[in-house]
Amino acid sequence: MELGTPDASGRRRPVSIKGSEFIMDVDMVIVGIDRTPNPILQSTTEGVQTTKGGTIFADENGKTNIEGVYASGDIVTGEANVISTMGAVKRVAKAMHEYLIRKK
Repeated sequence: MELGTPDASGRRRPVSIKGSEFIMDVDMVIVGIDRTPNPILQSTTEGVQTTKGGTIFADENGKTNIEGVYASGDIVTGEANVISTMGAVKRVAKAMHEYLIRKK
């Protein structure tokens, strides 16, 4: 995506870049979308502990009740500002990295 030309309000909207699509072989995908808990995530991650409001229980490092499953951002706290979310994601990414290094 790239920013297009400004519209009447002055806002530059994202525009697709033709031919920029590609396929990657991956071992893991980290989902980072939306502002509210997606019920599909909880229903497809058997056994994950959630709150009444649909957020996922996780400790301060994002560790859930399932070994090797981490969560961060709005899925844990509910909707928050981007600065808080970025800080949490950075902390949880570090914890995930440390977990994966120990598992080698």
